[in-house]
Amino acid sequence: MSGEEEKLVQNVFKSNWIAPAGPDIESFEKEICSYTGASYAVALSSGTAAIHLALILNGVKENNEVLCSTLTFAGSAFPILYQKAQPVFIDCEKKSWNIDPELLEFAIEDRIKKGKKPAAVIVVHLYGQAANMDEIMRIASRHGILVIEDAAESFGSYHGEKHTGVIGDVGIFSFNGNKIITSSGGGALISNNRELAEKARYLSTQARGPVPYYQHEDVGYNYRLSNVSAAIGRGQLRVIDDRVKRRREIFEYYRESLKDIEEIGFIPCDIYGKSNCWLTCIMLDGRSFTPEQVRLNLESVNVESRQLWKPMHLQPVFQRCAYYGNGVSEKLFDNGLCLPSGSSLAQDDLDFIVGHLKKQFGR
Repeated sequence: MSGEEEKLVQNVFKSNWIAPAGPDIESFEKEICSYTGASYAVALSSGTAAIHLALILNGVKENNEVLCSTLTFAGSAFPILYQKAQPVFIDCEKKSWNIDPELLEFAIEDRIKKGKKPAAVIVVHLYGQAANMDEIMRIASRHGILVIEDAAESFGSYHGEKHTGVIGDVGIFSFNGNKIITSSGGGALISNNRELAEKARYLSTQARGPVPYYQHEDVGYNYRLSNVSAAIGRGQLRVIDDRVKRRREIFEYYRESLKDIEEIGFIPCDIYGKSNCWLTCIMLDGRSFTPEQVRLNLESVNVESRQLWKPMHLQPVFQRCAYYGNGVSEKLFDNGLCLPSGSSLAQDDLDFIVGHLKKQFGR
């Protein structure tokens, strides 16, 4: 927390706007737009809820197919199942660790040949690194497929001069507790299409009709963010630039400090734009230690690390889904590790972590 959040939350308590309604929600949405350049924002209960609404807004329904990055958190793909649609997973490129445009186009054309034109594609900006949106948008436009940008991990990241999330047809953010800024829980859907944004707001409040009694002509959802959480998010927005600056400093510190250990490589950074460096991820070449051995070694001194996301096509819940792969995501999962990257890490913490890694690798 920055200190600003407590003041804003106290104002919420004084005003008695506690429910999923109130002035801070509207202010939070306007401030998200101001920061990202989006025309419209709808504050929601989670990034997963935002993806679910994005699919509904784009008409995804039962038995449709939706293309999705395989190297991601399950929250990117679960909403496809909520709609009783079918995920089709696409592997990533080595260059950015994000969805491979060549594989994406091959998958689209192959699905079309099979009589199953995809309804949408969910592109994830993994660990804060922007995907190749120029090529992805060209491919999607050529085939008439909608693009949902999962920018849950990339708030504060840019593709070229544009903030991630504003390039596709719909973008989503997450403000969960592990993200670069948080509203304790929460997310947002953004769009430059006013009609889509208004429909999202309508559906997120149980699809209540504009009459003085409760009337529902559509299935609605309890997906709206609370005014209290919005106030926390507003406080966090005031320090987002500081958070990005600190995460990038942490990434550079790790990279510089560990550069002499040949067995360790790093996640590609700033390939298509400026990353928020949400997490610093390393790759081990396997000559000395496995990721699990490094993880356990760090855990022995009370330092938490974690393997990269397990690809969705390897998850039991998605075992029957189509997959277009090149083996990159599996290799990354087998050899990758996420290091502590929190904005509040002190220099002593970083020195301790690096020192322990150097000791393990005989440096």
